[in-house]
Amino acid sequence: MSLVQTELVAVLVAFNGDTPRVLTLDDGRSLPNGPLKTDDRSLQASLRAAVERQTGVAVGHLEQLYTFADHPPADGEPRRVAISYLALTRVGAERPAEHANPFDDAGSPAAWRDWYDYFPWEDQACPRAASAIMAILQRLDGWITRKPPERWEELRQRRDQVFGLNGESWNDELVLQRYELLYEAGLVPEAHATDVGGDACVAGLAMRHDHRRILATAIARIRAKIRYRPVIYELMSDQFTLFALQQAVERVAGRHVHKQNFRRQVAHQGLIEETGEESREAGGRPARLYRFRRSVVMERAVAGSKLPIVRAR
Repeated sequence: MSLVQTELVAVLVAFNGDTPRVLTLDDGRSLPNGPLKTDDRSLQASLRAAVERQTGVAVGHLEQLYTFADHPPADGEPRRVAISYLALTRVGAERPAEHANPFDDAGSPAAWRDWYDYFPWEDQACPRAASAIMAILQRLDGWITRKPPERWEELRQRRDQVFGLNGESWNDELVLQRYELLYEAGLVPEAHATDVGGDACVAGLAMRHDHRRILATAIARIRAKIRYRPVIYELMSDQFTLFALQQAVERVAGRHVHKQNFRRQVAHQGLIEETGEESREAGGRPARLYRFRRSVVMERAVAGSKLPIVRAR
């Protein structure tokens, strides 16, 4: 009879004004996690306690993502099942947890990492994505041609769909599908039983177990949500400029948006209001400061709202 080892995994995402970041352990190779215990009465409470103990961050609301079954293990090893949760916060706004030890079992401090370090091809607004995708496509072509010829068309269609090639549009929500294709092609370290290294600038940083699959799912969930709910509010500071809001949406989505259309639609939806103050950053003109309307945030959380992200043609 095969053994099953179940763990609870948390994806904590924050935005520091420059890029989306994820809280990690083990020098960036693991997400905060804890074992599922038979006497746990609440999965969220158990995971929250584990995260606070490991990272020193007091976790607020947790939203369940998915349950993942790890790829079949070697003989004699237990099958890993991961129940994953997502939480949004702000770097620097985390409450310190009581009785916390912000170090993992190996003594490495918990650290915020740029989520594009794990998926460099996802950052379509950055030049490094183009070079990563070029290298990936070359390797995918080699992998496809090593398959039986009767599968070539199917695999090429799948490649085109997830990477937006040959008439297909890039869909920023297909984060997991792109990673899974690279896994199947053996182009990421997690696809191999041993650490084979590789170019992190192309394949991204590896993570233990299924943690990078979980992170990919979390990114896709957030990217989908910013289209119909003001979840970006949970990542922004209390006051911000319109440029900072646009930049945050672009960095999360991994793509540029049209400046005037963005501002017009944000104003039309009534999500934000002026604070009456201005940002006086050195070397630039004063810019008006805004904040999310609290009543709108509560209302839209139920009714839904959409921040404008136009798909690339």
